[in-house]
Amino acid sequence: MSPHDNTPEPITSAEQAMVLASLEPEQLAGLKRQPIARRRLTGLALILVWSLRIYLLFMMAVVIYQVWASARSPQG
Repeated sequence: MSPHDNTPEPITSAEQAMVLASLEPEQLAGLKRQPIARRRLTGLALILVWSLRIYLLFMMAVVIYQVWASARSPQG
């Protein structure tokens, strides 16, 4: 790696496990507390997420209606 090259070498899973095992519990908790930035979604991903949200709302309405309808029906 040259001194002018800014791309870091990838960390292997064995190296990552070694680092995590050597951390104190407070250090590990501090690392877990760091916020992760929100990911920018592409157009197709946004359409998929919103369609899933709409589907979820529709299915919640169906379930609520079914519970309401079964509660109103005469038992027998």
